[in-house]
Amino acid sequence: MGEKRVTIGQFINQNWVVIALAAFALGILLELGAIRVFKRKGDVPLKDSALSIFLGLASDPVNAIFAFITTGALFAAAPFAIGDIPITWGSFLLCFVLDDLRFYLHHRICHRVRWGWAMHVVHHSSTNFNMPIALRQSWMKHFTGTMMLKIPLILIGFDPVLVIFCGVLNATYQFFLHTETIDRLPRWFEFIFNTPSHHRVHHGRNPEYLDSNFAGTLIIWDRMFGTFVEEDRAVPVDYGLVKNLETFNPVTILTHEYVGIVQDATQRGLSMWQRFCYIFAPPGWSHDGSRLTSADIKREAGLLPHNDAIAPLPRA
Repeated sequence: MGEKRVTIGQFINQNWVVIALAAFALGILLELGAIRVFKRKGDVPLKDSALSIFLGLASDPVNAIFAFITTGALFAAAPFAIGDIPITWGSFLLCFVLDDLRFYLHHRICHRVRWGWAMHVVHHSSTNFNMPIALRQSWMKHFTGTMMLKIPLILIGFDPVLVIFCGVLNATYQFFLHTETIDRLPRWFEFIFNTPSHHRVHHGRNPEYLDSNFAGTLIIWDRMFGTFVEEDRAVPVDYGLVKNLETFNPVTILTHEYVGIVQDATQRGLSMWQRFCYIFAPPGWSHDGSRLTSADIKREAGLLPHNDAIAPLPRA
């Protein structure tokens, strides 16, 4: 009997999760080596990194259990597609670019809508910036609603499996952006692609850096839509949240913003509009003006005019 030969493509397809985990582990080891042996900039504190790795490893099976919400919607939309785009290298590249735009929109929404932020805040909850932080992910991504932004790609004719694969590939690329050991890459690369320098800015809580660089793989979306901010050597990035949690309790990190939403939206004496805003307005919105949104923080720092063209949500 002849041996069954497995192509490289088939092997990658069958072992993608194992390959990705191995790449992540190798990336963390290389980062540690660069810091400790070659004295590159960066820090990988044990307790914080262990928490990030735990949250990441645990998020995979939890999110997999509820993946049917997203995959079910994508496959349900497939019969309504207006075309049938065959899978070729060209269609793969086009799908990846369009899905990257989808990620930009998802990411920007998750910073500007509190319900999305309640999921995404987990990723920003560390005051460090290293490759383990890339694994610090929420367990609630299929409940946020932004995964439905993939549906238009299905409706124009892309195969659901290809769309899902492009999303996984994009997330894998982003893992390697989480490091301080790499300073700047060639100018042409920094202009087109997201890089560690660009993503460090995204994780900053400095007023100058808030709500910027939402890109997944291609930084061109931020340049096109006015959300690009270049890392300024004169303004070191201060990582973390506007108000840091100061806890290593994984339950608190995963749930604190959802708890806050419930507490805020169920206060006595609020109108239905105010309750709605506590869920879907930008993080930091409050009915009495006692808190600050990122736009408010920027205004106070003189980075936005007080008569900003985008009017603030009404308080009442």
